[in-house]
Amino acid sequence: MTIGIIVSTYNNPEWLRKTLFGYTLQTVMPDEVVVADDGSTSETRDLIDQFRDRLPIKHVWHEDRGFQKSEILNKAIAASTSDYLIFTDQDCVPRRDFIATHKALARKGQYLSGGYFKLNRKISTQLTAADIAEQTPFSVRWLLGQGQQLAFKMTKLLKSPLFSKLMNLITPRAATFNGCNSSCWRQDAIAVNGFDEEMHYGGQDREFGLRLKNSGIKPKQVAYSAIVLHLDHDRPYKTPETMRKNRAIMRDTVRNKRVRADLGIEK
Repeated sequence: MTIGIIVSTYNNPEWLRKTLFGYTLQTVMPDEVVVADDGSTSETRDLIDQFRDRLPIKHVWHEDRGFQKSEILNKAIAASTSDYLIFTDQDCVPRRDFIATHKALARKGQYLSGGYFKLNRKISTQLTAADIAEQTPFSVRWLLGQGQQLAFKMTKLLKSPLFSKLMNLITPRAATFNGCNSSCWRQDAIAVNGFDEEMHYGGQDREFGLRLKNSGIKPKQVAYSAIVLHLDHDRPYKTPETMRKNRAIMRDTVRNKRVRADLGIEK
């Protein structure tokens, strides 16, 4: 079983550097890291080149034509060769056991639905490679000491297998496909024709998960087991128009039990 990481990115090399560094520390290393680049400048390419001696990295890029994350993710899936794919974003720093957890919990006929703990802007900016290497940002005590507000979601960071398993079972949060932290078999992603390129920001990952479910792939909750820290950032690409369009596509996917995207990996 080979493991591929697909990391979406767009013009944020500072955040991407922290995320890629997190993958150099994994207890189980990936067989490939495919950076799905939605049209970044050469600064991102230069950063990726700096990690080529530490990670088996591929850079999949297309020209900047606005928010086209679904399209670049499909190109990344097509470029990947691993049996199992973990999807995440440029702003999601993985805990040291992140890949090991996804690999251990992977089963045929299901996809894994992870989550994140969101850091405030101050900690996101000041977070260093040394912090990540020491894994201190995954400590509740450390975060509180840095000014992170106390929140119930911090329980995701409590590294207890028994507690994590219990919370995954009882959490009211639905198990959905979240682009920041979810995984599935590559053959299942291809069977549903990848992400729907009609969709822009706002739910294209969840719609992908709905089609996986329609095809018979069941979601499994692992939000308290597979942990990433989400670095804070703005979302200028989020608009009411795209959100309305995406919700309509999702309703159609549910109503008609749609499995394949018309505009996906295969056009």
